[in-house]
Amino acid sequence: MEKIFILIPWFHPAYKAGGPIQSVKNLVKYLETEPIQCSIFCSSKDHDLTLLPVLQNQWVQYSINTRVWYSSNNQILPILKKEIINQDPAYLFIIGLYDWNYNVKPILLCKGIKKIISVRGMLYPGALSQKPFKKRIYFTLWKLFGWHKQHSFHVTDEREKGFVIDKFGKETQVKIAGNFPLLYDKLKVSVKEPGLLKLVSLALVSPMKNYLLVLEALRKVGSGQWAVGSGQSGEDKEQTSLKAIEYNIYGPIKDKAYWEQCNSVIKEMPSNIVVNYHGAVPPAEIEEALAQNHVFILPSKSENFGHSIIEALSAGRPVITSNATPWNMLKESRAGINGDPQNREELVNAILFFVNLDHQTMEEWSKAAHDYAVKAINIELIKQQYREMFGLESNS
Repeated sequence: MEKIFILIPWFHPAYKAGGPIQSVKNLVKYLETEPIQCSIFCSSKDHDLTLLPVLQNQWVQYSINTRVWYSSNNQILPILKKEIINQDPAYLFIIGLYDWNYNVKPILLCKGIKKIISVRGMLYPGALSQKPFKKRIYFTLWKLFGWHKQHSFHVTDEREKGFVIDKFGKETQVKIAGNFPLLYDKLKVSVKEPGLLKLVSLALVSPMKNYLLVLEALRKVGSGQWAVGSGQSGEDKEQTSLKAIEYNIYGPIKDKAYWEQCNSVIKEMPSNIVVNYHGAVPPAEIEEALAQNHVFILPSKSENFGHSIIEALSAGRPVITSNATPWNMLKESRAGINGDPQNREELVNAILFFVNLDHQTMEEWSKAAHDYAVKAINIELIKQQYREMFGLESNS
């Protein structure tokens, strides 16, 4: 039985820190049938510092092969080192690069154990463009002290591997293992009339997710400041006649200054555009949020996976997103539309395209979105990747 010790700042039932929580939650679920024992070490608080309803500072059985230690304070090194010695795990699997307590300290100060550092999209150009000065200093120190040579890195695909190599050099050890997704059954499509559209986003509110671009595009759509025939293609032969768009935003506010910018645009919306902010949504309510809307929209500047995108597709919700995610060729599959994450006009046209669809055509796109998600995921291949990364094959 291989032992894996996982370090992550937040873990289930926390949900306000976005994709990494879902990634690890899905990981331990799908590895339940493997000869592996997972110990997860995390905070007893959610991203917004609210206390989780969990037992603190002791091991809590989470599933068949996983237990969790929810730490009540940030002085984790003494107990962490003690537990690593007691358990003697094969690997320390560190989720992320920047968290001082759950990433940086373990990387630097937990000696005598193999470490795999999961970069979780943090080395994508779009991610590095956020707070770039601090990140340049941080990675300069990595190279100066040779930390990148002492550990392996986990990425989810070849593209992300390229970004790690670009940052640290060709000699860097990089292991590829994809994310396990949560896939929904196809949901019923709510009534769709030409000229009406319900859009939804489920993600952290931050510049990376590009909410401001969506709001600016919606303001332009509502004001009629687009060329005659915009968004027309095939099924869209008549000039779009907009009646109303409802845009529902679900997600914790990570960047308050950015949200203030978004609010300033919301206040300027024409009367035919309604924007509703619902706050963070518990995982149990995501399916209902998707069911009430026609199209999922999230033109992220960068995504190494995008859990909410593949979840929306699996639920039968076509997606408007950028070409900076793994989920491309959407329009060719009638599953959605990709575009440049900096191009507002493309986003305007994508929104207008779906505004103009009738219910029957919306049903067809819904089915195609679900089919796209099912075909895009190969669970057995992902399992095999983790077997190889954790050395399970060589021990069998």
